[in-house]
Amino acid sequence: MSTWVLLRGLTRDSRHWGDFRDILRQHLGDAEICLIDLPGNGRLNDRESPSQVLAMAEDCRAQLRERGLAPPYFLLAMSLGAMVAVAWADRYPAEVAGCVLINTSLRPFSPFYHRLRPRNYLPLLAMLLPGNDAARREKTILRLTSSQPDRPEKQAEWAAYARDNPVSAGNALRQLLAAAVYRAPRRQPQPPLLILASAGDRLVDPQCSRRLAGHWQAACVEHPTAGHDLPLDDGAWVAGQLALWSRQLPTP
Repeated sequence: MSTWVLLRGLTRDSRHWGDFRDILRQHLGDAEICLIDLPGNGRLNDRESPSQVLAMAEDCRAQLRERGLAPPYFLLAMSLGAMVAVAWADRYPAEVAGCVLINTSLRPFSPFYHRLRPRNYLPLLAMLLPGNDAARREKTILRLTSSQPDRPEKQAEWAAYARDNPVSAGNALRQLLAAAVYRAPRRQPQPPLLILASAGDRLVDPQCSRRLAGHWQAACVEHPTAGHDLPLDDGAWVAGQLALWSRQLPTP
């Protein structure tokens, strides 16, 4: 039985996968699907976020050991979580059966203004200012990350998460710093790799995924309309791509 580990992005936690785990189970059969939080987010919001991506990967490895889940794992990760997956697969390739990276952006393959579109700088900085309540912040995040932002029920759900387990401004800044300074290896990590991108991504230019796939000569599939949060906008499409890709992998 395969084990899939799902990693979210900047200031997000395992609850933000929504019903995607159930959708994924329908496509992957008896796979073990494990959702974990990066330190500083979700149930780990009382911890300090590392300012280095590799340290985040080490923490994820420790969480899985504590749960008694042995490698190898399939890593499904988006945004900052995808950087963690790359660092993990590069440092510990024997632990990783395969990686699926969703809408990530990596140095040295893309310029900073593609890795985070300039029009988003001010809205993101404004979210860190005092007095920005959870509802307003999550409304902004939904607008930046989804091609279907008019979802008051989803905004309310995310705002409840933020109130229950708030991510401190310091932890958000440390996660931003970790993402900004992380430099991926020029050579592709050893484990099999699939890159998924969204043509409608307003946060990160999809050119980042295209360039990464070209440099590493990795498989890349692009959704024609979804936003940055691809599993939110079309979870069934993502799960279908994962099932198709994983069936094509050689049997260990």
